[in-house]
Amino acid sequence: MPGGTAEIRHYHHRSEQVFYVLAGTLSLECDGATHTLSAGASLSVAAGSPHQAMNVGEDAVRFLVISAPSTRNDRHPS
Repeated sequence: MPGGTAEIRHYHHRSEQVFYVLAGTLSLECDGATHTLSAGASLSVAAGSPHQAMNVGEDAVRFLVISAPSTRNDRHPS
């Protein structure tokens, strides 16, 4: 994710997700609390929890998102 960018805040009815940071620093807002994750850190997001991944820095951040079940047709703006 390039520096200074963010995804749209959303939630999933069915899908639980785990965000795992590979490189850089990711800000992840979840249920109104902002978490700062560095390389090697992870955060679980429960189904139904509004969340938004943000890169507030200048450098790119690389991260993995693992979703179960799939988020296909299960992304809703919040």
